[in-house]
Amino acid sequence: MELIELADIQKTYYLGEIAVPVLKGVTLTVASGELVALMGASGSGKSTLMNILGCLDRPTSGAYHLEGQEISRLSPDRRARLRNRKLGFVFQSFNLLPRTSALENVAMPLIYSSDHLSDQEASRRAEEMLGRVGLGDRLDHEPSQLSGGQQQRVAVARALVNRPSILFADEPTGNLDSRTSEEVLSMFRRLNEEDGITIIIVTHDPQVAGHAGRLIHIHDGVIVNGAFSGSTNPSHAALQPTKAKSGGLS
Repeated sequence: MELIELADIQKTYYLGEIAVPVLKGVTLTVASGELVALMGASGSGKSTLMNILGCLDRPTSGAYHLEGQEISRLSPDRRARLRNRKLGFVFQSFNLLPRTSALENVAMPLIYSSDHLSDQEASRRAEEMLGRVGLGDRLDHEPSQLSGGQQQRVAVARALVNRPSILFADEPTGNLDSRTSEEVLSMFRRLNEEDGITIIIVTHDPQVAGHAGRLIHIHDGVIVNGAFSGSTNPSHAALQPTKAKSGGLS
C-alpha cells in the first residue's frame, strides 16, 4: 500500500458562470519514506495539488487515499484533525511568532495535539526536534536573533514536532540565499535518509528539485512525468500533457 494514492483527481474553480479547470485528472502515488519534488511553472496547478495533498482543499472529483483512508470527501473539521495528526507544513515565509523563543514556537502545535502532552513533555519534545535540525543551542533565541536559515530550521522543527507522516515544503528556500538554501535542502535530505520522513517539496526551481529522489512534473493541470513510485509505472492518460488551453490557477 502506498502512503499517498491519487486517482483521477480533478479540480475546477468557478468564476461566476465560467468554469476554470485547474487539475485535469491527476493520478499519482508516493511511497512512505520518499523525498519527492513536485515541480511546475506558475499556473501549472502545483499549488492546487499541494493544497489537496495537504488536506487544505478537496477535489471536485476523484479519490485521494492517505495511508489507506479515503479522505477526499471528509468534512473540513475532520480534514483539520487529520492535518494536525499526520501532516506538517513548511512555507516560504517562516511564519514564526516574533516575540517568542524558538522552543516556544516549536512547542506551539502540541497545544492542539491529540497526544495531550504536559507542558514539560511538550517542551522536551520541542527541544528534541530543535536538536535534530541543529539548533539545540538556540532554544531561547527569538526569530529576530536568528538568521533566515535558522528561522527556516525552527519552522521545520515546528512542522515535525507532532511526528507527522508527511512533511510538505512549499518553496522552502524562496526567501534564502543560495548558500543557506543548500544547507536547508541538505537538512531535508538528512531527515529523509536518517529518520525516514516522507517529504514533498513544491518548487519551480530545478536546482531545488535536484535534491529530491524523485521529480513529479506538473504542466497545465496534468502530471507529465514521475507520477508513480517504483519501476512499474502503469500507462495512464494523466501522464500525457494536455493541449487544452485554460486560465489555470496555481
